[in-house]
Amino acid sequence: MIASVLHELLLQRIERDNGKPLSRQVYEAFSALILQGDLRAGTKLPASRVLARDMGLSRNTIIAAYEQLNAEGYVITITGSGTFVSDTVPVMVGQVMPLDAELVQPVTGDGLLSDRGAALVSSAQASRHQWGPFIPGVPDVTLFPSKVWMRLQRRYWREPIPSLMTYAHGAGYKPLRRALSEHLRLARSVQCDPEQVVITSGIHQSLDLIAKLLGDKECLAWMENPGYWGASTVLTSAGIHLRSINVDEEGMSPTPEQMQQDVPKFIFVTPSHQYPLGTVMSLARRRMLLEYANQCGAWIIEDDYDSEFRFGGRPIASLQGLDSYDRVIYLGTFSKTLFPSMRMGFMVLPKAIARAASVALSELYREGRLMEQAVLADFIAEGHYAAHIRKMKAVYARRQTLLRDAISEHFGPQWPLSNQEAGLHLVMHLPEGTDDEAITKAAHEAGIWVRPLTRYYSGERKSPGLLFGYAAVENENDIRPAFAQLAELIKAAL
Repeated sequence: MIASVLHELLLQRIERDNGKPLSRQVYEAFSALILQGDLRAGTKLPASRVLARDMGLSRNTIIAAYEQLNAEGYVITITGSGTFVSDTVPVMVGQVMPLDAELVQPVTGDGLLSDRGAALVSSAQASRHQWGPFIPGVPDVTLFPSKVWMRLQRRYWREPIPSLMTYAHGAGYKPLRRALSEHLRLARSVQCDPEQVVITSGIHQSLDLIAKLLGDKECLAWMENPGYWGASTVLTSAGIHLRSINVDEEGMSPTPEQMQQDVPKFIFVTPSHQYPLGTVMSLARRRMLLEYANQCGAWIIEDDYDSEFRFGGRPIASLQGLDSYDRVIYLGTFSKTLFPSMRMGFMVLPKAIARAASVALSELYREGRLMEQAVLADFIAEGHYAAHIRKMKAVYARRQTLLRDAISEHFGPQWPLSNQEAGLHLVMHLPEGTDDEAITKAAHEAGIWVRPLTRYYSGERKSPGLLFGYAAVENENDIRPAFAQLAELIKAAL
């Protein structure tokens, strides 16, 4: 019945003169109808040509909306049959039980360090090498538009404004927060206003502030397994106990026992591009986590670390944009899109805690860098940020292709690699039993900076592999010979 009036329902939600692309409006209208249950699983959508005619829109507009719905798991397309609403009903959880988890025992330190300090130092994974092939997670800083940045910066240094040269107080420079909220709304479907944006020095400071502001002694955080070691380090150092939750092809996959017994205060996830495996969290899994967090009062920490660099299809919308319970804290950084030494990131917080976070930021860290925040605000508002991202997407897509071709040349086209649609790194999986740590050590001795996949796992079950960063390769002609050298080391280990 609803299919016969679908075009009318969609037209009620379309505003042709509001400045937002019509394809985006059609996508948002469809996703709302699906999430509200008006379009049930299995419902066949009209052919793009038919719907375009009924709505008075171009067929390309409808096709673009369908492609985005398909990319995010709202629909599935069956060749020869059509496009159907997928099964996005979240897995419901039962009565939440009180936390009764075995606490992680701290590592005992010797000498002058505290136990927590000794554990921090002994498990450190940050590399002293931050440039060269194939360092993961580092952008090509040589292509940063420094002349544009210097021109914008000179505006403020010709006649310095005293208020931009003293300590920062509160959530950060208001024009930057305003520009960010607009950018995130359009690019990442983040629902926020400037008052919810808090400027920090990066993901690590954001996590530290969240842990201190919202975490109590001995509370629990769920972490992806494999997952980002930096997040684990920060939360552990803040006194948060961790529970590793395995990741499958749909994202974080807690067992029923974990959901009942290991009830978390925090759930740390990388849904748009899982770190390090590169998978995209399915819509059903996203909705399950949102429902679960609402039931047990957990905070979902969404790390959207490199979502701007998506090469296949359209960008995947944020988890925060689906949150109707105000349980998601969205984290972002400029380290991947601009350059790491800028040390600037941001949080988008639920309104109920945004003010408290801005006060705590000032109280704990005595922030500054308002001059840089002002320059960055202009850089975004004048379109330079979006232009730089477009340029770098093309560069990184080309470099990833060169690296994949090199791997295929030495190991064959069927060798298992991570998802190719996004990011600044890829994973080359290795057969069970391969010593990826030994390969990494030999590679480092040769000046090739890969990382072992097993180091990102917690527990006994670890899958070997190598993480390749393809962004920090200044000369693209170095990719093939550098991998050829590494390939000999891998073959020797195999």
